[in-house]
Amino acid sequence: MDKTAIKKYAVWARKELISRVAQKAQQYGIMETEMVDAGADSVNGKVLSAEEMQQRRALIAQINEKGYQQVMEEVAYTWFNRFSALRFMEVNGYLPSHVRVFTDENNAFKPQILAEALHLELDKLDKDKVYALKETEQTEELYKYLLIVQCNALNSILPGMFQTIADYTELLLPDNLLREGSVIEQMISQIPEDNWQDAVQIIGWLYQYYNSEKKDDVFAALKKNVKITKENIPAATQLFTPDWIVRYMVENSLGRLWVEGHPDAKAQLLPTPEEQAAYTAGNRDPEDTKWHYYLEEAQQEPQVQAQLSEISKQYADLTPEQIKVIDPCCGSGHILAYLFDVLMQIYENYGYTPRDAVASILQNNLYGLDIDDRAAQLAYFAVMMKAVRYDKRFLKRKDEDGEPDVPQPHVYAIEESNRIEKPDVEYFCNGKPSLTDAMHTILTQLYDAKEYGSILTIPPQDWDALYARFDEVADESSFHRESIRKNLLPLVQVAQTLAQKYDVVVTNPPYMGASNMNPKLNEFIKQNYTDYKSDFFSAFIVKCSSMAKPEGYCGLFTPYVWMFIQSYEKLRQYLYQQATLETLIQFEYSAFEEATVPVCTFTFSNRYVNKKGCYLRLVDFRGGMEVQRQKMLEAMTNHDCGFYYEQSTDNFAKIPGSPVAYWTSEKILLAYENGTLLNDCSDVKIGMGTGKNEIFVREWWEVFHNKIDFSLNSINDLEKSSGKYFPYNKGGEFRLWYGNLQEVLWFDAKGRQYMNTMSGHRENGAHDFYCKEGLTWSFISSSKFGVRYLPTGCFFDVAGSTLFSKKDNLYTLGFLSSCVCFEILGILNPTLNYQAGNIKSLPLLIDKVENVDNLVEENIRTSKTDWDSFETSWDFTRHPFIKAITKYPNMMDIGNIYLAECYDIWAGECEERFEKLKANEEELNRIFIDIYGLQDELTPEVEDKDVTVRKADLGRDVRSFISYAVGCMFGRYSPTFDGLAYAGGTWDDSKYNIYKPDADGIIPICDDEYFEDDMVGRFVEFVRVVYGDGSLEDNLRFIANALGGKGQPKEVIHNYFLNDFYADHCKIYQKRPIYWLFDSGKKNGFKCLIYLHRYQPDTIARIRTDYVHEQQARYRTAIEGLEKQVAAATSTSERVKLTKQLNKVQAQDTELHQYEEKVHALADQMIKIDLDDGVKHNYEIFKDVLAKIK
Repeated sequence: MDKTAIKKYAVWARKELISRVAQKAQQYGIMETEMVDAGADSVNGKVLSAEEMQQRRALIAQINEKGYQQVMEEVAYTWFNRFSALRFMEVNGYLPSHVRVFTDENNAFKPQILAEALHLELDKLDKDKVYALKETEQTEELYKYLLIVQCNALNSILPGMFQTIADYTELLLPDNLLREGSVIEQMISQIPEDNWQDAVQIIGWLYQYYNSEKKDDVFAALKKNVKITKENIPAATQLFTPDWIVRYMVENSLGRLWVEGHPDAKAQLLPTPEEQAAYTAGNRDPEDTKWHYYLEEAQQEPQVQAQLSEISKQYADLTPEQIKVIDPCCGSGHILAYLFDVLMQIYENYGYTPRDAVASILQNNLYGLDIDDRAAQLAYFAVMMKAVRYDKRFLKRKDEDGEPDVPQPHVYAIEESNRIEKPDVEYFCNGKPSLTDAMHTILTQLYDAKEYGSILTIPPQDWDALYARFDEVADESSFHRESIRKNLLPLVQVAQTLAQKYDVVVTNPPYMGASNMNPKLNEFIKQNYTDYKSDFFSAFIVKCSSMAKPEGYCGLFTPYVWMFIQSYEKLRQYLYQQATLETLIQFEYSAFEEATVPVCTFTFSNRYVNKKGCYLRLVDFRGGMEVQRQKMLEAMTNHDCGFYYEQSTDNFAKIPGSPVAYWTSEKILLAYENGTLLNDCSDVKIGMGTGKNEIFVREWWEVFHNKIDFSLNSINDLEKSSGKYFPYNKGGEFRLWYGNLQEVLWFDAKGRQYMNTMSGHRENGAHDFYCKEGLTWSFISSSKFGVRYLPTGCFFDVAGSTLFSKKDNLYTLGFLSSCVCFEILGILNPTLNYQAGNIKSLPLLIDKVENVDNLVEENIRTSKTDWDSFETSWDFTRHPFIKAITKYPNMMDIGNIYLAECYDIWAGECEERFEKLKANEEELNRIFIDIYGLQDELTPEVEDKDVTVRKADLGRDVRSFISYAVGCMFGRYSPTFDGLAYAGGTWDDSKYNIYKPDADGIIPICDDEYFEDDMVGRFVEFVRVVYGDGSLEDNLRFIANALGGKGQPKEVIHNYFLNDFYADHCKIYQKRPIYWLFDSGKKNGFKCLIYLHRYQPDTIARIRTDYVHEQQARYRTAIEGLEKQVAAATSTSERVKLTKQLNKVQAQDTELHQYEEKVHALADQMIKIDLDDGVKHNYEIFKDVLAKIK
């Protein structure tokens, strides 16, 4: 199936149809902003027929009720559904007329229905009208007429898809359907004919892709806090379930129900080992209908097996016609269609003929519901086409009077009672209290029903009495009759479908977190599904259970967060206590591309039995759903594959939170029995929510350094502190042992007072633990669990939860950083969101304490050394290339020091650190593997990618050296002083004894050497002063080679400063740069850097007068000189070259002139800035003259 072509067509067709439908509405004087009066008898000069007037009034009434956009959308998808259904039927030869509607017998876009128009036998076809249109060659009008008549003719046998077109949908049938590029022509040409062989697949994918852009719009609106309305729930939540997963769910629910009571049927319905092996290998017989995704019962204890045998006897008397199955969120009908297939096999196994089986399935077995009218139409159609597949004469069934008598399925769109007319209800109830009470209940429960869908609960009613009354009304002559049939009957059908119990419930429910629900739905779930309110799907799991009989089965396809997350613990308890998990497949995190969440599929019987279920853990197999399918088949034939498990849910309760930890080994369960939970030997806190981080949190380099107090040892020291800011731990990327410390918190008295006014501020019980030594980790990780030592003096955020051991922080850190911990965390929560509750639930076994503590201490020191080697650490002292000089003086020829040697020293240190840390981590893994007895399950090896100290990187490290040099130019650093030389406070000249910073703190970056103190000149001087004259050229060449540019070393360095330095700086400093680039634009007319901490109100004025004006004067001089040279040029080549130079300088001069005006406007304001406002705020003030931060 060409999904790319289907998607391209469906997405385009939606927009095209809506546009064409809107054009038709406009022809009738109906637009979104205005419309001609509903009672008009002519519009735009056209006199309307009585039928057109009636349809137009109905259209306007719908627009007034639902809104213009919604009605245009509904009409467009109604025609899309009809076109899709007609195309499927003509390709498969299912049209009763056997005349193609869109193509000829060769699949060319030459509708056979036009060629055969005079010979057609369609109900209510006006032959005179056909003749008239033929004679006048009104081919387009004839085609539209035939199309409408064909749809109406199909109404008698397929009313669920082809409702009588006597309303406004006929009025809005688009024009020009026969033209090249029309919706119909594109459907024929874009989607291969053979793609229309399988109704379920083609219709399912068309439905999903038709909705895809609308789905994107809904999710984009969510980011703006626009909740999902009932009209948008289908688009937001519809996902086409992969075919093999549908088979798995149905075979292990409906299939299991049947073979449990009829074990002899297995020989006919289940594949032999040879057949299964062939299927797994890809050798598939098209006629093969065996259940290849049926999982045989797990091996049970004898007493459990005896109990199961007794239960099976209850199913022995079950006959096919007694089975009731439902998909309460049926979408386009994929699950219903396969339920039909399996029911057919059950019937045939029981001895039914295909004809009788088809009728019985539709009348007795199969039910479907959806809140989306369009989806229900498609599901209805898919089921009816299944019936035709098994009984070729199905659509030609007649009653004894020769009238169409085609059985209809119980597949319904959920209806609302909001606009039911009271007189219709009174007439229907006919004064009978029992009918009145029943209808009152139904109408009350189905009010706003599309908000809630199938999670509604309808009490049982006397359905026979209600349907008997409908039969009476049908025979009565009353103007209420049609309204009752059209409006009340569907409500009763939906209510009965919701009220009755089922042997099997199978569905892929909608996924929608509580935060995305509209208020009505959110409140309904809170009131009716209090313990399962985290997501729409969790309410549906419980609802499916309640819809099933006590001895019934359920199959679902849902996100797998319910298996582990704390907020779903009550749902897990429900499934453990009220049901029995029979089978479950947990998929790889991103296997289901159509969903944005990791998923699982599972089946359960609706009663509790202490038995083992079958579980497949496919989380390690990347490559999408096809790889997952292959691995499932592998596990079915080889239970020793390593990802097949048999487990009882009773064992899950041994682990705190009772996660669905089916792969947990006996050794880990033993650790829970013998160990101490971290919750019992530690305090685990989730940290502070400031209420608004952009007000209270800064990167430490944004503010004056002397305002930060790093000295606190406990929260009790806070009152005595004169600091405004304090270290703040916010989690960060995956890193072990030490690091990710770069934010500070405004938390002096004024900060605390202001924070307390914020509605979102929470301390979450962490207050007494602030500033204490602890262990921290990031709440969300993109890879593994990374825990780090947190020194004293730090506050911590909700994203940087922290543990405070009551016994031994070092030992606990060793355990938390081990592969044993990561293995257990994967049991507690494999979603990469590491919640405090997960950490509390870890079992700690204590042994070999001294060995562990020594290794952990060394790892912390090693990691801290690495972290502090880069200038974003607040404990950074000097660049490693500078440190190498003082660290190994005997290796250096002072006055002729080579950067290449410094880099080699640094690279050696990095390698040594890396290998030492890796070895220590592997040793810790060995220790904890031994302590927990997991030698047969885990290995101690650590991959290089998981060692979180950095190896040397020539390009990165030379760039960091350049950044350090720029810091020295501005006086932030000094090559002979450890740490910050100036970041606010008092300037101290004594710190700068060998290299003097720039005097005015303004350093130009010129396209040519216009200024003595330009950036390149200062950088070269820095290298010369620090490393000596004799090695200067070699050092510049080393730097240039590392940067990777072309040309002479100074040229490469110049181009780096001109083009790349600032982007690197913004990246390193998290888009909060401390050096600001004044930039005139793309022509490089003028650039200069300033140091934020040296900014003064007159800084911009000095930039203007001392640099911009100077640059303008030099451009004028250069232009005059070049003009003279061009005039004097004696050769064409020389003149071209000089002209190119002249044009460049003139462009720069023009750019700078415009820039000067912007600078002038700011310079005159003498703007003061407060660094406490943060870089983001202050940068915005000067954005017109500064480079964009990327």
